[in-house]
Amino acid sequence: MVLSALRGALGFLSRLPVGHDEDAWTAFTATPAAFPLAGYAVGALVALPFLAVGRLPGAVVAAAALAAVVTVTGVNHADGLADLGDAAAVHGTPAERRDVMRDTTVGVGAVLALGTVLVALALGFLATTTLPVIAAVAVVLASEVGAKLAMATLACLGEPSHEGFGSTMLDGNGPADLLVALAATLPIAAVVVPVTATALVAALAVALLVRRWARRTLGGVGGDVFGATNELARVAALHGAVAAWHLLGGSVWTLW
Repeated sequence: MVLSALRGALGFLSRLPVGHDEDAWTAFTATPAAFPLAGYAVGALVALPFLAVGRLPGAVVAAAALAAVVTVTGVNHADGLADLGDAAAVHGTPAERRDVMRDTTVGVGAVLALGTVLVALALGFLATTTLPVIAAVAVVLASEVGAKLAMATLACLGEPSHEGFGSTMLDGNGPADLLVALAATLPIAAVVVPVTATALVAALAVALLVRRWARRTLGGVGGDVFGATNELARVAALHGAVAAWHLLGGSVWTLW
């Protein structure tokens, strides 16, 4: 069950050629813990450029990491962020805002949301290159696991705004499932203590804030909210972890 759920999560959350069968998809929707588990695989691929920290200029490593994010995860989540940006830029009822999100026209809200998050992500990757190699790789991995934990949080605590991916993910999942998802993040939280744990906490905070905003503004959580939360949580996790590293004097503490 867990392996099928993980395959389904990777099939949906990445461009990896796995998990596109119906059994994997069904297992994934019933297993929120598959979100952070998939984050380990995705994060490991995104973190590969950071093995060159200290040997290549930070800007080169950061650019390679951006390319890795797009290559591994595609544009599905970014599309959700763009739609959420358009919804945030207009006034109206939750139903009217959801109509804007379904419109294929790209508005100024989408451009601003995508541009801001892309710049913040690039700066976060660049800041991560100031860390030692082991810490940098761990932070990038934690930020990806944290981004997926944020999505799992929505799946366990959110309320669907309409029929679709959001309602499918929320159906049958609850707070107890979130505890399992949190347990799945413990290995990365223990790598560089408390820096990687800070990344997870930052991502979790984003999920709770977006959930609250979506409930008030959109009437609940939909597929676009999931995608946008992934992008926002990744950025918050990166910056939170790097800030924690520098504020704590750059010490590496591990529980392993």
